[in-house]
This record gives sequence, structure tokens and C-alpha cells, in this order.
Amino acid sequence: MADRFFPNVLPDFVSETTEQKEEVGDTLMKLLSMPYSSLSQHFKRAALDLKETVTLDTWGLTGQKVSDFTLYCGTLGTAFLLFKSYQLANNTNDLSLCLAIVDACNSASFSSRDVTFLCGRAGVCALGAVAAKHAGNQELLDYYLSQFKEIKLSSNLPDELLYGRAGFLWACVFLNKHLGEGTIPSTTTRAVVDEVIKNGRQLAKKGGGSPLMFEFYGEKYWGAAHGLAGIMHVLMDMELEPDEIMDVKGTLKYMIRNRFPSGNYPASEQDRKRDVLVHWCHGAPGIALTLVKAAELEAAVDAAEVVF
Repeated sequence: MADRFFPNVLPDFVSETTEQKEEVGDTLMKLLSMPYSSLSQHFKRAALDLKETVTLDTWGLTGQKVSDFTLYCGTLGTAFLLFKSYQLANNTNDLSLCLAIVDACNSASFSSRDVTFLCGRAGVCALGAVAAKHAGNQELLDYYLSQFKEIKLSSNLPDELLYGRAGFLWACVFLNKHLGEGTIPSTTTRAVVDEVIKNGRQLAKKGGGSPLMFEFYGEKYWGAAHGLAGIMHVLMDMELEPDEIMDVKGTLKYMIRNRFPSGNYPASEQDRKRDVLVHWCHGAPGIALTLVKAAELEAAVDAAEVVF
């Protein structure tokens, strides 16, 4: 493969022996040689320290101003980090700051037409509702839920994860997971799933061998951000008919059959000869997550090996 990734200089996994443990000299390798409980505590402390740095750089030092409200690349990502930190450490200061940042993102996103969890209004409302529940603020929870239910999906919306129907469905999954099944009723999600499945089947009929296929700006992407992996990941959280389940399975098997000898995956149907991208957006990292979810474990291990 070419240079569209960072080379990993660490050695491959080797089963530990007493002799090997005594020979470890590198600081990082000493850390990685620790028992799991000790290692996890080191990682936890490092993660919490990094959370403080990220929050300062993206919120404190910006004058608490929002130039990009999204979870994917913007300030809502800091709020999501604080929410995850609250879940881990139960620090109510993290939850309070999360809600304050969501409030700023709410104001910044009010006129946005983007509807997804990662890049749109749905992410703001979904995270706001869930954080409000944890804070015991029913009025705020009701506000964000009502705002979420006012989101309208346009007929020309793409189907992918970052800006399309799958991205809206992901926000629905997040709400139902944290607030209870039925918070966003199946009648709402089913209408969106129907459209995604219909579009995927229609394009697949034009050839290629996959039961489902999708386009984003003319490219038939495979990856998590714009393509098959992201859409399949979300569809696996939906209530599907037996024939729809078979189409999802068939699509994943099509991807596995047509991966590169390295274990990596093409960025798109049009890019089947270039084994260069190892990103969450395109390539093995995002696809590995989808394969794990589908319990395609052997292929997931192969994809994870590419990432390592």
C-alpha cells in the first residue's frame, strides 16, 4: 500500500513469557506489558487528562464560541466527549459543561438543514435530550425531543451516514438506546428504512453483484462515512424484514469477497485497484466496526490487522 496512513512501528503480538517480560526496556512496551487492570487504569487516567486538554482547546480558548456546531468536526464533539467522560467517571461537572456546550450548538444549528447525528441538527437534539435525562431536567429533555421530532427529511437526501438518511437513523438509535425503545417510534424509522432499502436495490439492479448499492455525488462508496459500511451498520439496528436481512448479509459478503489481498477494502466501486486508504471514512477501520457488529469475525480480524 502507499502512504495514505501512519506506519505502525510497534511489533506484532507475541504471547508473553517470563523471559520476554524481563527484557522489556521501552517505556511504551512496559506499559503494554502490564496486567489488564493496571493498563486500563493508565488508559483511563490518560483519557481523562486528554479530555481536559481537548475541552480547553476547543471551548475554553475559543471564548466559548461555536464556528462549527457538528459532532463530527465541531464543538458538539467536545460535548459528546464530556458526556462519555461523565458516563465513565460520574463527574457531574462534565455533564453540566456538556449541556452548556449543547446549548451553544443548539443556537448555532437552529437554521441548519442538515439532519444527521454526526453533521446535523439531529445530533444536537439527540445529545441534548440524553444529557438532560442524566441531569434530571425533564423540561430540557422534552424541549430537545420536541425539536428532534420537528426535523424534516427532504426527498433528495442521500442515504449515507454523514449527511443522509442513515445518519438520521443513527440519531434515532442513539435516542432509543439511552431514553428507551419507542422514544422515536418504529413508524418514523420504518419510513426512512423503506426509502434506504428501495434506493439501494434500485441502484444494485444496474449491476455489480451486491444486493444493495448507493451513490454519493456519483461515487459508489464502500466506507463508513459515505458508503456501504456506514449504511449497513445502521440498518443492522433497525427492524428488518427477512428479505432485507438477507440483502444486508449479501452486501457484507460481497464486500468481503472483493476486498484487497492485504485485507483492506476499496474506497468505492470506481476505485477497486488502489489499495491506499486506511481511514475511518474509507478503508478497513470503518468497515471493521461494521463487520464486528455483523459478527463477521474472521473478516473483522483481518480488517483490524490492516488498521494495526
